[in-house]
Amino acid sequence: MATPLDVLLYLQDAMERGERTALIVLTAVDGGAARGVGTLMGVSEAGHWCGSLSGGCTEAAIAGEARRVIESGKAEELRIGAGSPLIDIRLPCGSGIDLLILPEPDGQAIGQALALLGQRIPVRLDAGLSGSLAACAAGPGDRTGPCRDTFSLRIDPRLRMVIAGHGEEVRALTRQARAWGAAVLVLTPDEHLAGDPDTILLKSQTSEVDPALDPWSALVLLFHDHDWEVPLLARALPQESLWIGAMGSRATHARRLVALAQAGVPAELSAKIHGPIGLIPSARDPETLALSVLAEVVSAYKQRGFP
Repeated sequence: MATPLDVLLYLQDAMERGERTALIVLTAVDGGAARGVGTLMGVSEAGHWCGSLSGGCTEAAIAGEARRVIESGKAEELRIGAGSPLIDIRLPCGSGIDLLILPEPDGQAIGQALALLGQRIPVRLDAGLSGSLAACAAGPGDRTGPCRDTFSLRIDPRLRMVIAGHGEEVRALTRQARAWGAAVLVLTPDEHLAGDPDTILLKSQTSEVDPALDPWSALVLLFHDHDWEVPLLARALPQESLWIGAMGSRATHARRLVALAQAGVPAELSAKIHGPIGLIPSARDPETLALSVLAEVVSAYKQRGFP
């Protein structure tokens, strides 16, 4: 499933190749559609596309409509499914969706949106019914939805997971998180993992590595030797973050809290740590634990309303 970031990158790449494009925004849902309001799809004049506005049953037809709009050069609102005059394009679920198709969307706005997301700054993308497109940094109150003659989209930075630990648990969670679409940074004393991209080798327990968390970043500690945890947690806990969790039993977590208190970490900060971690109780093999933890982190990411 392509994210808004993927769609914007696709459009930028197509424009740089000299192709005309269209940006499609799902603006309303009538019934139980497969995708939510604010979902994006990008289409090139060659008929290729990025993104999905249904369960895969109408994308080719929608891309065909987008190519028609590219040729016309005029933005268009289009109904697909129930209530649509396009009787040959139907959604099997019986619902209807409303689309806004912008031909040749403003490349400068797309570039600005990508630059802000690259700096981990949320974006407000304003798609005008007339075909205009503008981007700016999103404010706390900005949400996806219609506003007069504009449809605004809030696009938050990609989920980033800082995975600190050693062993097969780190390898499994790294692989699964990347497959889901998260950005991953690995912090490890394990030299066998150090050759992996986006990995920092921890040379000692006192290595002063900053996890550099933000509201869209999670820190997952997967150490069997828990002495590695306290220095990292002491640096991470004062930072604003999406989620912080550490592997181990309830007894292990209790000892962790004592060690943090002895290191001078305030109890209100230590209370931010999730432990035991994962949605599957007592998961012991690396793949199941990774799946369990990833599900918990992604759940936290989604509950904050991010795409």
